[in-house]
Order: sequence, then C-alpha cells, then structure tokens
Amino acid sequence: MRKKTSFDPRALMEQAINVMRESVDERRGDGKACPKVGAVLLKPDGSVETAHRGELRDGDHAEYTLLERKNRDANLAGSILFATLEPCAPDSRRPPKIGCAERIVQARIKEVWVGIEDPDPTVDRKGIKFLQDAGISVQMFDADLQDIIREENKGFLDQAFARAAAGQETGPREITLTSLECTLDHVNIGDLSPEALESYRASAGINEAVDSPTFQNLLARQGLLKLGDGDLRPTGFGMLLFGKQPRTALPQSGLLGTTKYPDSEEIRNFDGPQVLVPEQALQWLRDKIPNPIDRSGARRRETNEPFFEMVREGIINALVHRDYDITGAKCQLIVTADRIVVMSPGRPVSPITLEQMKSFTAPMLSRNPVLHFVFARMEMAEERGLGLRSLQKRARDLGLPLPQYRWNDPYIELSLFRNLKSATNALSDRALARLSKAERKGWLWIARQGVTTSREYAEAMGIPDRTALNHLRHFAELDLLRRTGSGRNTRYQVA
Repeated sequence: MRKKTSFDPRALMEQAINVMRESVDERRGDGKACPKVGAVLLKPDGSVETAHRGELRDGDHAEYTLLERKNRDANLAGSILFATLEPCAPDSRRPPKIGCAERIVQARIKEVWVGIEDPDPTVDRKGIKFLQDAGISVQMFDADLQDIIREENKGFLDQAFARAAAGQETGPREITLTSLECTLDHVNIGDLSPEALESYRASAGINEAVDSPTFQNLLARQGLLKLGDGDLRPTGFGMLLFGKQPRTALPQSGLLGTTKYPDSEEIRNFDGPQVLVPEQALQWLRDKIPNPIDRSGARRRETNEPFFEMVREGIINALVHRDYDITGAKCQLIVTADRIVVMSPGRPVSPITLEQMKSFTAPMLSRNPVLHFVFARMEMAEERGLGLRSLQKRARDLGLPLPQYRWNDPYIELSLFRNLKSATNALSDRALARLSKAERKGWLWIARQGVTTSREYAEAMGIPDRTALNHLRHFAELDLLRRTGSGRNTRYQVA
C-alpha cells in the first residue's frame, strides 16, 4: 500500500506565491496584462517541483510548464498541485492548445489547491468545476493569501473585470455551473423590468439605452440573455435579476420577509427583480425597526446605518450565493426583538465549509459568478468574496456580538444581533440557567470577540487565571465554545 503523503498546505501555498512573483510578462502588442502565476507540485514520493508563468518560454502557463515541459514523461498520478490562479478551463484557449484544467486531469493529479478564481469571462470558476466534475479534490488558498495574490495581480484582474463588463469574450461552452445559464421556456425580453434594467445601466455606467440592440447584445455576452428560437431571450440569471415577476418562471426566487411579534407576525414578500430587492427590504426594515441598536441620542443615529449595511450585505450574500437548484425554498429575512436572521438555501459552495464561515476565515469563491458580477457592477457587492471579514469588523466596531452562522436544513442561517444582550437571550434556557452572573458577563464579552485565550479572558474580566479557565471550560461543556489547539496555543471559539 502506498504511504500517504503528509504535507503542510500553508507552507506550499506560500511557496506558490513566492514562485508567482518570478513570473515573466509575455511580449504582446495588444496591451493585455499577463497574470502572475506560480505552481507547486507535491509528488507522491514527497519531492516538490515548481514553475512560474513564462519560466521556460514566453507566454507558457505555469501549469503547462510544470506538467508538460518539466514532467512530460513522469508518472504524476496521486500528486497534489498548488496554483495561485484558477487553471484555465476547456474551450478557453485557441486550438490546438488545451486548457490547463484538462492537462491536470490527464496527469491524474488527485488534489488541487487554487489561489483565486480567474474572473476572466473565458474561465470564471469553470476551471474549478471541470476539475471537480473529474473527481479531483479542490481546495482554496487561505483568505489572507488570496489578498496577496489579488494585490500582486491587480492590473490583470482590473482588465479581466473590464472584459467581463464589456462582454468581449464568452466562457467555456461545454461546462455549465447551473441550469440558470440556459434560457427559460415561455419567457422573452418583454418579461424583463425596464426599471430594473435602467437601474443596472445607470449603476454600471453603460451608455447605451436599455432598449437598444447594443445593450441587449451586451447582456447576452454577460450571460443574461441567450439566443433561442432566433431571438434573444432571458437566461435564468437574466430573469432572476431583471424579471418583472421572476417567480412565474423561478418560484424559488425572491425574498420572504417576516417580522415576529410576541403574539403575531407580519409577512412581506419581495418578489420583483432581484437587483431591486436589497434596497426594498432595507426600506421595509427601516420602517419596522427605525432604531435597531439600543443606543441613545446622536450615538444611535451614528450606529444605525452601519448596522443596516451589515443587513444589506447579508441579504446580497444570501441572494448571490444560494443554491438555486433547491427549488422548494427561498431566501428569508426574519426580524425578532433580539436579532435579524437571513436564511439562504444550500450549503456553502464546495470546497468552502460551514466551519470556515463560522470562524470568518472562509476563502473567497462565488457560487453564481454571473449574479455576483452584476451586483458588483452595481456596487452592491465586492468583486469577489462572501464579505465575511467586513461583517465581523462592523459588528466589532459597533460593540455587538459577532454574527453567527449555522446550518438549519436546507438553509444557511446568518444571525445579526441587534444589541449586546441578544447574545445571552439567544442561549437555551438550559444553558442560561447554568451560568453564574459572572459567567453571563463573561459570555457577553466573548460573544463580541468570537475567539479568545484563557489569558485574554482573565485580563478582560479582571479575574484569576484559574477562574478564567473554569469559566471557559464550563462554556465548552455547555457547547457554547469550541476548544482548539493545545498547551499555550489553546483557543476558545464561539460555537
């Protein structure tokens, strides 16, 4: 039996970034920026080999150099590859060249670690999808390392986003991320909302009128319209984003709002064009809870808008990253006295895990790049990512408990707490009854931090180290905290 290769993923990610920095720009006359790409190959025998873009020949991709130029005759079955940029997908290169994702599959690589998605419209997560469909395990680089890759590839990424915005190139035809890329039966351009299209046109800085052929062709190149029966017709994405009544064709679309009172509840459906839903939902919330954070005077006014920004980000993330193949559920917004809960159908897109989301360390990966692209063009979402770190930062700045993620089949639930005491109110009666007064105070502090050590907790609470450790162990026994590490590296994270 072959011995399992042990390795330190973080070290190999960092090595790939160092190799990436050696990339050689391709000599070309069209002004198109070349990405910096580094690749590291861990072979089953434990040996490591590297390559960077343009290392041996002008313009050669790092993966091609590593697999074909340096290891053409080697048996690479079972190897692990680290690449700082998503490998190019099939159909993304001019024949007879084949995509790097195909070469990886042909080499029988068993696992691939990807730095960042390639936002170029000829790739955009379809390289990752091709690898996954071939049975290859795909992981993403750590979020902080993704930041480094993006910063060092800023010129290339800016141009890639611009090409996507201009619809200059189309993605791989043979790879489909979702059925929403296809047209819908009995739906035509007349089913789209002029108001929603105009909002997109104005926000994205598009000059052409929404009813012009140029504008419609642009939408087609962006994957929002598609040729069907001789005419341009909305794709599922186009109908979701701009349809007058998207639910007529896609009943899982929209957002269901619910305000819960002690003895009743009020429901509000947001069923129109998805690009208009976030602001409509926020206005509804402002009318229902004009003072969401329990402050006073001017301070209350200052804190309200950042809190609403957290809600807005949660709603957009729910709409953009949900699994639209789950047709029996829709996004929900639930308001209670203590918190606002945003529910999004579907588990995190592979390989992102719920544990990474809970700890705000999830790397950036978009489930529905077309939706994400439109919201980003309208400046309602980041170019890439789940916005987890910004949610974490805003909560800390406002002195609120950190947002919490949990799985409630078939939803990912995001809880945004409206005040500090909400963290205690959210506890079960069993847990609350077993906490002392001092422990309840300590729990409120931990809820704002998310993670702590026994020393940090002792200093914050002004208690002896042994008492602090007893508190933390008690929280862990009640399943309020999760212990990680050992010895001096022991940390306690809100569970």
